[in-house]
Amino acid sequence: MADFFQNGLITTLHDLRATNSAYLEHVLLDATRHFRMGLILPVTAADMRATPFARIVEELRGEEFLTEIVVTLGVAPSPDDYRDCLRHVRSLGTKAHILWCDGPRVQAIYKTLIEAGLNLQTPGKGRSVWTAYGYLAADPKIKAYALHDCDIVNYHRELLLRLCLPIAHPSFDFHFCKAYYARFTDRLHGRVSRLLVTPLLKALIHCLGSDQFLLFLDSFRYPLSGEFAITADLARSNRIPGDWGLEIGTLAEVFRNISVKRVCQVDICPQYEHKHQSPSLEDPSLGLLKMATDILINLFRTLAAMGMTLHEEHYATIRSAYLRNTQDAIRQYAADAIMNGLQLDRHEEEVISETFARQIIPAGAAIRRDATGTNEIPNWARVLSAFPDMPDRLRAAVQEDRQEAGQV
Repeated sequence: MADFFQNGLITTLHDLRATNSAYLEHVLLDATRHFRMGLILPVTAADMRATPFARIVEELRGEEFLTEIVVTLGVAPSPDDYRDCLRHVRSLGTKAHILWCDGPRVQAIYKTLIEAGLNLQTPGKGRSVWTAYGYLAADPKIKAYALHDCDIVNYHRELLLRLCLPIAHPSFDFHFCKAYYARFTDRLHGRVSRLLVTPLLKALIHCLGSDQFLLFLDSFRYPLSGEFAITADLARSNRIPGDWGLEIGTLAEVFRNISVKRVCQVDICPQYEHKHQSPSLEDPSLGLLKMATDILINLFRTLAAMGMTLHEEHYATIRSAYLRNTQDAIRQYAADAIMNGLQLDRHEEEVISETFARQIIPAGAAIRRDATGTNEIPNWARVLSAFPDMPDRLRAAVQEDRQEAGQV
């Protein structure tokens, strides 16, 4: 039986396998004649040269419903990185533009904003996405932006069609659409989502009560997915975390700025595969442990900003409840894996969850030392009030970089 179950605070849009890409493309093309959309592709130099990115570019060739495609190139200090990226996206034609975040022109823009007191010192995906928002804001005809990662091994254009249609369709009224999907190969993946976020949210709800924000987060089937679509107005209002708290931080801003009735999640593909982070369980500055720590701090800091006071004893109780929840979850995942002929190492998953649990109390201590934090990038509404021409400056930087590389 196909899954069409609705639960939680947000709308879930399922893939019942009752249609095809041609139908979705036809409907979306008609919808975007008067509701233009841009696509943001955050990519590092290493990922830009990898096979998945080439596949993504090939799948996007000739896509008519997109007005612009913005490739935000980060971790790319060399001009050779920029020129290689130009070659990789050449087949996309004039729709594709490269925001070279490490290039001297964009760096000069960051310097101007930092000197004005805006927090843009930390490079990363968050800053790249934020910069793309600003670039697209220069065209008021573009009403919404979609974003997806660039390391998706089994990418197909239907993924993008399903992500964009809920925002663009004239009979809908969604302002934010989050993707969800199954992550597996010969084994279950998505360890931070399965073993940290979901059991942690259930622990927080059990310990702190049915807070609407926690229930909102718990409504998402894959809260850490890197794929979403957002209206331009909402993008202008949202602040963006600069670390691995990006996805949870984005959901917190969405909850803060719009009604939950305007939020949906959509199944974009039957199976999603991309590169996997190393656990790095001995080093909290790397891999899954770094990701988990950033998520914990971001989530606890958001709860503090919403007026929830957590004392030292709370974190110990939350840790205990989380461990019980994740032990139950691992038992469930193990049964699911056997039913589907997949591998799952219960001992390894127990070790990972216990390591995550050890980060809860230090994350709480970090919040008690500094409940506000400094890692969030100001929203574009604030930037535009101080620098109304900043989107045009970004456009000029992109054009000048291209001219200097000999391509106009």
